[in-house]
Amino acid sequence: MSQAFHADSSDLVAKEVLTWELFGTASRELAQSIADSDFDPEIIIAVARGGLLPAGSLSYALGLKLSDAINVEFYTDVHETLPDPVLLAPMLDTESIQGKRLLVVDDVADSGRTLALVLDLLREMGADARSAVLYAKSASVVDPDFVWRRTDEWIVFPWSAEPPVTPSKG
Repeated sequence: MSQAFHADSSDLVAKEVLTWELFGTASRELAQSIADSDFDPEIIIAVARGGLLPAGSLSYALGLKLSDAINVEFYTDVHETLPDPVLLAPMLDTESIQGKRLLVVDDVADSGRTLALVLDLLREMGADARSAVLYAKSASVVDPDFVWRRTDEWIVFPWSAEPPVTPSKG
């Protein structure tokens, strides 16, 4: 099994901490803003990995069954990235999204480069793609269509706050 790197932010004094309970509130509030808008998505596309849980939560909150994911790697540690975001296999079935209304979901629009890559790709495939994030930062090159909260702090998400589990020494 290939292990993903865990970004340890314990030495950061200033940071935004999202708890599991607050994630539930954030998901419902973000879903409500989408439901109250003039955009009626047909499919939710999660930006994996960070967008998987927010996308699943929004899928349930909006009553949308159709969902998929696109894999992108960019962050390698706290405040460290690859030179550019990179699409990873397996790839999204782009033929099935042509002409569809897509809601692209990620946890944060930090630099916004990952979100820009995904939105550009989906729009080039003929989809009407809009974006939703839990957090957006002022430096983002993309201003997401739907944002729960804005911050410029490092964000600690409940699903990535702890290092991955390892086999028990039993």
